[in-house]
Amino acid sequence: MRAVVFDVGNVLYYWDPRALYRQLIADDASLDHFLATVVTEEWHFQHDAGRPFAETSAELIQQFPDHRALIAAWAPRFDETITGPVAGMLELVDELAQSDVPLFAITNFSAEFWPPFRAKRASVFNQFRDVVVSGDERVAKPDPRIYRLALRRFGLTANDALFLDDKQANVDAACENGFIGHHFTSVERARAALIAHGVLAA
Repeated sequence: MRAVVFDVGNVLYYWDPRALYRQLIADDASLDHFLATVVTEEWHFQHDAGRPFAETSAELIQQFPDHRALIAAWAPRFDETITGPVAGMLELVDELAQSDVPLFAITNFSAEFWPPFRAKRASVFNQFRDVVVSGDERVAKPDPRIYRLALRRFGLTANDALFLDDKQANVDAACENGFIGHHFTSVERARAALIAHGVLAA
């Protein structure tokens, strides 16, 4: 195995829209309803697939005009949905980098939101040789095209790399398109997988 390919959200850094909106909506029931019906993960997925926030927010505000201010807060305060690094994972990235293991990432991330997110965490992502960002490519996991694109960009062939993602559907699609997959649930299990595949020493 020649390389390790990471997902970013909930593998390297926790992502939770509730972290932002709990600051803006005091009542728990109202917060739950807002996240379930207005600013949903399905709505945000449009950004990961390449749609600009100006378009998606205008459509959503037209549908929910009473929530205009809350919807408008999504883009300028997006970094507040990032609640910190997943325990132990940045240390694991450092260990792999120090062992000269080629590191890459495939992330479902808005093309607008990715640059400021990455800039604040340059010390981590400077250790990666390349990152495929779905919003830039206008294709998101688990679409097979993003995995095939990543293999070409990274200069890898089938079964060259271990791919870690917190969503089983993304892992399954990766396995069908040239990667060896690992469903990420903890740093301990990730480390065990890396050892089992000979990337790290026991």
